Amino acid sequence: MTPSPPPGRYGRWRDQAIALGWLIAVWNLLWGEVTWGNLVGGTLVGAAVLLFFPLPPVSFGGRLRPTALLVLAGTFVVELVSASVHVAAIAVRPGFRPRGAIIGVRLRVRSDLNLALTAELLSLVPGTLIVQVDRDAGVLYVHVLDVRVPQDLTGSRDRVLAVEERIVRAIGSDAELRLLSTDPADRRSET
Repeated sequence: MTPSPPPGRYGRWRDQAIALGWLIAVWNLLWGEVTWGNLVGGTLVGAAVLLFFPLPPVSFGGRLRPTALLVLAGTFVVELVSASVHVAAIAVRPGFRPRGAIIGVRLRVRSDLNLALTAELLSLVPGTLIVQVDRDAGVLYVHVLDVRVPQDLTGSRDRVLAVEERIVRAIGSDAELRLLSTDPADRRSET
């Protein structure tokens, strides 16, 4: 998949303004109240962060699909509750020592946005943690908890790919949706 062209001057300014807005909001949340002083302070701190620590541009070439976004959010909540109950059961089981494993999962869509969102959603669910991201190869290395048989590894890999699929179906472009039908193992020859 070829990377999308960098956003134009207007797009870059728009992205910077959105980032500044979020930084101001976070600054006010950290202080616990919205005051003129916090708004000015947040603006100054946010502008300094964007000036001295510029982030690479992340372009969004997809489109928002509300139904798929609701499926993504609903499934995430269900997985969050289910995994929390599972990890809590492991924690209170006397004498039980869970076995963990680290698996590498090659994603089908290698955009920075997809890698970041997939990694974030996986890390928020108890029992999984992103250990490393290979950006060039599009591989997430995931630590999974409570692996007993080899089928658990396959199930964990399938869960990672399912999270990626829900994200792409919710906010991906048409080209990214087409990539979902390919197996990551089939795409190794493309790189």
